[in-house]
Amino acid sequence: MRPVTSVVQRVKEVKQPRGGYINPKMLEALFLGGDGPMPLDHTTENVSPGLVGMAVDYLARLANGTEPQDAFSISLMGATALGPPEFYRAEQALENLTPGRVDEETIRLACWLVNFDVVCRAGQQFYNPNAATAPDQTTIDHISAMVTRSLAFFDEYGPIVLDGFTFEGGYTATVQTGDGDFLTADTLWDFKVSAAPPKSDHTLQVLMYYLMGKHSIHPELRAPTHLGIFNPRFNTAYRIAEALIPEDTIADVERHVIGYS
Repeated sequence: MRPVTSVVQRVKEVKQPRGGYINPKMLEALFLGGDGPMPLDHTTENVSPGLVGMAVDYLARLANGTEPQDAFSISLMGATALGPPEFYRAEQALENLTPGRVDEETIRLACWLVNFDVVCRAGQQFYNPNAATAPDQTTIDHISAMVTRSLAFFDEYGPIVLDGFTFEGGYTATVQTGDGDFLTADTLWDFKVSAAPPKSDHTLQVLMYYLMGKHSIHPELRAPTHLGIFNPRFNTAYRIAEALIPEDTIADVERHVIGYS
């Protein structure tokens, strides 16, 4: 049996054209709160960039009013797969979270919870119960700042129509899983808490989400006309209109990357 392939895994498999299906230089950079990027140095943080990124993503949803069980649904599924002890501990942590509130204890719990995500995203064999998940003060301050930046982003480019959505009807035999981050009225957004501006892998990932949304059963996901990436570490949004992407590029990604006939 062929293993389940996610959007992220498929992106890693694909050999893109020179510069990428969407060259990151095509994206319009929109600086929030200034005339240039405002980076937060990830090298001063004591929790891995991957866990920090997921924590910021889910905490932004929580801060925007999403229920904890929904904001951390993948974390809870991962804990469930590991067995009753981890499931009960995760449930107890979620009971201490409140929509609209992101304080230091909330950030600590979030960093611990998102360590369960790897079980769903990659498999139980990749779960490390000894991973560093206790953020120091610098890491807490950075996460808090990025959540605040995310809320300012929602205010400027929102409101949020959907968050944490999946693509039923848009999956194929080639790509069976993948979940999007945020949808506003005209843009499907992917959150990237990375230490560098967008790369071609990032633009292909958000393009796949965008096209899978168009093929999905969800009418809201067929409405956007733009796709974008928001990086709260840089406090910068990157955006492009579908109309600026060549039709043959879209056709190539739909057929040869995602697998639509």
